[in-house]
Amino acid sequence: MPRHIIRRIHGIAAFIALMCIVTFWLSTVIVEMFFSYHAVAALKLGILYAFAVLVPAIMATGATGMKLGGKSSTPSIAAKRKRMPFIAANGLLVLIPCAVFLSQRASAGVFDDVFYAVQALELLAGAVNITLMTRSIRDGLGARP
Repeated sequence: MPRHIIRRIHGIAAFIALMCIVTFWLSTVIVEMFFSYHAVAALKLGILYAFAVLVPAIMATGATGMKLGGKSSTPSIAAKRKRMPFIAANGLLVLIPCAVFLSQRASAGVFDDVFYAVQALELLAGAVNITLMTRSIRDGLGARP
């Protein structure tokens, strides 16, 4: 596949992944602050369904990023390469388990201290991933390996 096509796929997939995380984060804050418990439960379930968009976008971003970056020693590419394991681990070990847990609790109508502690952890981990993903996109836009 031509490099310019891979680059285009990489950019689109990265943008979709970032927008998913930002949308999850913002909608969680808004729904938690202004809407009912039923709306929170619906949102939490909707986020789980939206993983069908997020996960392939992240996979495409990673696969095309590895193809584009290769063994490049360009500082911005090296910075992206160092960030990616943390972004992935944060998503797999914190964000996805939190989303599943919160959806289960919300659908059962359990909005206790544990729910809100996990919600706070999810929002913090989401903010970290938004920051790291944004930095990676910025670095990618400035890099020409």
